[in-house]
Amino acid sequence: MPNDHYYTSAPTSAHRLAHVEMEYRGHPLRFETDSGVFSRTELDRGTEVLLDALPQTVSGRVLDMGCGWGVIGIAVGRHWPDTRITMADINQRACELSRRNAQANGVNVQVIESDGYQQLLGNTYDLILQNPPIRAGKAVIYRMFADARTCLSAQGELWLVIRKQQGAPSAITYLKTLFEDVETPEKKSGFWIIRCRKPL
Repeated sequence: MPNDHYYTSAPTSAHRLAHVEMEYRGHPLRFETDSGVFSRTELDRGTEVLLDALPQTVSGRVLDMGCGWGVIGIAVGRHWPDTRITMADINQRACELSRRNAQANGVNVQVIESDGYQQLLGNTYDLILQNPPIRAGKAVIYRMFADARTCLSAQGELWLVIRKQQGAPSAITYLKTLFEDVETPEKKSGFWIIRCRKPL
């Protein structure tokens, strides 16, 4: 059995297509998923908490970092159609699913295959959204947090969702070395929403 993780670049596990249906702020959405990607059979609870916590107005350039099969970027693009959505993932299978799902849901996005921010450095975003790949390890995700700081516009915000027992308090401690303003606007079902502003 191949030892694939959702942060594997090129999954080799046999395809097992599935579908997930959801509604986001009144918009019905349908997604195709597959083996070798994160949360293949259902919408992950942390992702759901993050999407529900977003403010009433989202605008500008939005990055869905570690997009998986595309739910965050596509939900945001569907509800706020004037946003410019970029979706990035190291996982080739995830990127292909995101492209297909965006088209199926009528959302215009740019999907980039990237190991963290490697292919994105030099770009700037007004909002970065991420459910970090905790299993990839602290060194990997903390590097992503540091790179996110360099990719935010002057008024930009980084929004993360992390389980309390999977390191949310220690992540906040680290994020405060990168950002002047770090808050937790929502805590729900054991998940903490962390909002970071004003890069140091």
